[in-house]
Amino acid sequence: MSDIERNKQIVVDYYRTAFAGDPERAIADHFGPVYVQHNPDAADGPEAFIGFVRWLRGAYPELRLDIKRVIAEGDMVVTHSHLDLEPGNPDNPGQALADYFRLEDGKVVEHWDVIQAVPAKSANANGMF
Repeated sequence: MSDIERNKQIVVDYYRTAFAGDPERAIADHFGPVYVQHNPDAADGPEAFIGFVRWLRGAYPELRLDIKRVIAEGDMVVTHSHLDLEPGNPDNPGQALADYFRLEDGKVVEHWDVIQAVPAKSANANGMF
């Protein structure tokens, strides 16, 4: 398996494990010695990440993260996902996420994201995913 394919698997396992409700395991398995966060609403480090995931799952216990695409180049992995905070609620169709992860030695060390609300109506029939 190439390093790029391995990096993709690491990120997918990290992301799914965390949002399934076990951010501590995601960190233990996949965080590097530092974790630099570029989202201005989130702090650096594993404790901040755990707090965020715990808060989000507490507010939205049924949330579902569906990773639609994973692309990678070198030490960067990008996921395109649908975060559905309230599955089945037509008034809250969720968010489209583009997450960028940088890895060092097979560990997640840096994160950027772009978040967009999924609109109720679209000017085209293509869908966001």
